[in-house]
Amino acid sequence: MAGHSAPHVPVLLRPLLQAVAPVRGTWLDGTFGAGGYAAGLLDAGADKVIGVDRDPLALELAQGWAGAHGDRLQLVQGVFSKLDEYGRDLDGVVLDLGVSSMQLDRAERGFSFMRDGPLDMRMSQDGPSAADLVNEAEEADLANILYIYGEERASRRIAKRIVAERLDAPIETTARLAGIVEGCLPRQRPGQSHPATRTFQALRIAVNGEYEELYNGLMAAERALAPGGWLAVVSFHSIEDRMVKRFLQHRAGRMGRANRYAPEVETTPPGFDLQGRRAIPPDAEELAENPRARSARLRVAMRTKAPAEELEPEQIGMPQLKGRRK
Repeated sequence: MAGHSAPHVPVLLRPLLQAVAPVRGTWLDGTFGAGGYAAGLLDAGADKVIGVDRDPLALELAQGWAGAHGDRLQLVQGVFSKLDEYGRDLDGVVLDLGVSSMQLDRAERGFSFMRDGPLDMRMSQDGPSAADLVNEAEEADLANILYIYGEERASRRIAKRIVAERLDAPIETTARLAGIVEGCLPRQRPGQSHPATRTFQALRIAVNGEYEELYNGLMAAERALAPGGWLAVVSFHSIEDRMVKRFLQHRAGRMGRANRYAPEVETTPPGFDLQGRRAIPPDAEELAENPRARSARLRVAMRTKAPAEELEPEQIGMPQLKGRRK
């Protein structure tokens, strides 16, 4: 990237820039991370990018290169669920829903079972941690989190073992939790993901309220975008992609009727115009450059002139724990 040394080229940047070309006006990058999307948009012609991240480390690391862009790059510590408070009449919003490399690769952040460290997982570095959740939640609540947020079939077995183990001593490290989960499940076969993958995913989502963030962020993006503005979302697993897909289908008037004999239902004017019928996957060149991009999917839509509409979480398939709402 010209003018700075951002750590990496983000996933699906090339097809994103192609889909929204020519890049112009003011964009908001709601998941700033290492700054790759923001820098790519600025280099492609955006007049200004508002970079938002809840992680103070992301903004701290950006100080070394952000100044090269002057007032074209504005950094905000915040959450993308409130993005319409940081910008209005935007020409584009981009959201990358993956966990950033700077979080995964730092053992002290506690996101990965591959590196022993404190069981933390807080993107904002404040509030209750994964250790708090693991050591304080009721067994039934833990099982619910693992099953609904992580799609872990052995959720009850794992939750029961966690509760038993924490009676001996609090579970405070990633290695100890990973070992507990491994002890509950069959031995990992070659080519299979680590047995603790779904458990760690579920806890991270719960600690950071990721599904609620996405739901509210999609609504905020519709409110913040100007007519003709772009919404681009990169997701990394099926639940997030399903939420984005259903949101865009609803707001583009593409949901249709489950029963063709059912009476017509009055619909609101579409808020988005879908760009393509399917999500955009990484191509062979990108996969060769970055194997982590394997599960990434990009969806792009253009904002219309219609007023923004609020959808219910159930309409876009947002997983919800019993008793929890938006």
